[in-house]
Amino acid sequence: MAFPINRPRRLRRNETIRRMVRETHLSPDDFIQPYFVCPGRDVRKPVSAMPGVAQMSVDHVVREARETHAAGVPAIILFGIPAHKDPQGSSAWNDQGEVQRAIRGIKEQVPGLAVITDVCMCEYTDHGHCGVIAGNDVDNDATLELLVREALSHVRAGADMVAPSDMMDGRVGAIRTALDEEGFNHIPIMAYSAKFASAFYGPFREAAESAPQFGDRRSYQMDPPNGDEAMREIALDLEEGADIVMVKPALPYLDLIYRAKHEFNVPVAAYNVSGEYSMIRAAGINGWLDEERATLEVLTGIKRAGADMILTYFATTVAKHLR
Repeated sequence: MAFPINRPRRLRRNETIRRMVRETHLSPDDFIQPYFVCPGRDVRKPVSAMPGVAQMSVDHVVREARETHAAGVPAIILFGIPAHKDPQGSSAWNDQGEVQRAIRGIKEQVPGLAVITDVCMCEYTDHGHCGVIAGNDVDNDATLELLVREALSHVRAGADMVAPSDMMDGRVGAIRTALDEEGFNHIPIMAYSAKFASAFYGPFREAAESAPQFGDRRSYQMDPPNGDEAMREIALDLEEGADIVMVKPALPYLDLIYRAKHEFNVPVAAYNVSGEYSMIRAAGINGWLDEERATLEVLTGIKRAGADMILTYFATTVAKHLR
């Protein structure tokens, strides 16, 4: 029946009724909090392009991790800024590296918190690309061995999950094989499966000190117009052994989050990336919008699209409001 019998506004009349019929619910369990680990002790270096985010030494990361866990967030993901960079990114698999020490510290002091590690070379190479350079491009197959070394180093330090973000062909299979051969067949892989060459990564490159020194990453990250190719990338990663697939960034690719969930029916992560975070924070700081409401609206939209977990720099703050 049509109006006046049907009046949808009846179920929007007050907050109690709206809560009763709400279809999508955010929870602290939905979130993964990223952290940037840098050398030194008692170091907290704010990232100018990401208000509220900082590079932190291991001692500060451990304290922040404790706060994140207390807020109810189940997991963090670590990115490393090494003291030394070279063409191969050898600090990535240094067992005494920043990420490895942070893993051990967190697992000792916050044992209930899941630690995921980003597996990529861009933070560790002096050229800022995600692998070994051959000519003016990244050598895909030569990079796989380095990613395997990095993943194994993280897992030996105690990581609960590894997340390859490099977008090299075959890296999920290479890491899965190596983990299994080393007795780590219980460690899941969260693959950055549909990672696009996006303008929204700009603030992250300051945070991770990972800007490429020449060219760009469009020969290995995905072309933004390509949705069907994203589904093929996801299918390949699942075939190679990925346990969780990711779409990155989130907001310009909500349609692909939806497609990934419905076409594959596997756990889907979405990365609410640095540029998305910084837009909201800047607008909130300048009084252009209600930052808290906008943040909740964005995160709800990502979950409504189909994301089972959301990597977001808002995680700890929002979780405190949701509890």
